[in-house]
Amino acid sequence: MRGLSRDFQRSARGHAFAFVRKTARTRLRSLLEDALPMGQAAIAAGVAWYLAHNVIGHERAFFAPIAALIALGVAATDRMRRVVELTFGVAVGIGIGDLLIAGIGSGAWQLGVVVFLAMTAAVILGGGPLFVSQAAASAVLVATLVGGHNGSRFVDALVGGAVGLGVLIVVPANPVRVARRVGAAFFVELAAALDDIAAALEERDVASAREALARTRAVEPLVGRWREALNVGSETALLSPPYWRARSQLAQYSRAAAELELATRNARALARAAIRAVELDSNLPAELPAAVSELAAAVRASDDALEGPDRSRPIGSALRATALASRALERDRELPTAHVVGQIRSTATDLLPCARDRADACRRARSTRGRAATRMTSATAAQLAAAT
Repeated sequence: MRGLSRDFQRSARGHAFAFVRKTARTRLRSLLEDALPMGQAAIAAGVAWYLAHNVIGHERAFFAPIAALIALGVAATDRMRRVVELTFGVAVGIGIGDLLIAGIGSGAWQLGVVVFLAMTAAVILGGGPLFVSQAAASAVLVATLVGGHNGSRFVDALVGGAVGLGVLIVVPANPVRVARRVGAAFFVELAAALDDIAAALEERDVASAREALARTRAVEPLVGRWREALNVGSETALLSPPYWRARSQLAQYSRAAAELELATRNARALARAAIRAVELDSNLPAELPAAVSELAAAVRASDDALEGPDRSRPIGSALRATALASRALERDRELPTAHVVGQIRSTATDLLPCARDRADACRRARSTRGRAATRMTSATAAQLAAAT
């Protein structure tokens, strides 16, 4: 018994150490990934404070580093618009606050009136959420810090916004690397979702097909995050000279992302078609799951093809998927199978943006379907001839 107890203790310690090591590696990886954004934030806050406080001479220059951090953002999008909205939001809030407080005084109800009117003005001017929120925040500052140098806050906003944008230009994240990292998560999940659909079709399992549908739905936010990262990366490459050469590569990624977003939607439709097919037809052709597996292979190959010179692998897998789907339709022309085949073909077509000559790849896909249709017509004619 003592030996068993010692073995159990050693096993428990081993599991605990493994958990600690895994957690430490995960936290370290997260720290390394966020090191540049945190460094950008630290530099922007320090420089903005120094310029507003030491150079310009504002005693209470706290809004300059705050404005820099808001303009910078850890995962900011539409950065130029954010800087403009921040600046004009502060100006509207300060202006309305100064005018009203001078006339109605300060207090609880006055504060509510000032905030409401500042936000109303921001909305009427067509401002976005940042514009409106900063107008309200600036109005609060003016209404609660009466006697302060309120006009200096507009200058602080200019300084902070300019510093934040300058840090993004001078010390940018590698836009291609960021886009690749975010895109990789999308490719992995989309391929796994297609694998789940293939497994559900092969096993004729309705519950698994429903789980695959839920997984395909979860993929859509990932492609949205990828496109957002590409938008931010394209803006970074446009503003930052060290990454001007990356603009064409990011443009290629953006075109591929638009097509692959359609593939994601078609994969969701494919999962729904698979549910109906499994429910209605117990004799689905074996080529259907094989075709969906080829779609998953095309997705994985597309991830590599976006970066490397060889772009034939995703095309080959997509064409094999359409050929297998056509073969399945030859064996079973019932509506459930035809619906699945149609979604396989649509998804395969959307997986061709990595081709150097997309038009040629689409022609090859059409010819694959055409040959299958010809064989089906010949087979049907032979059956009619035999019957007569």
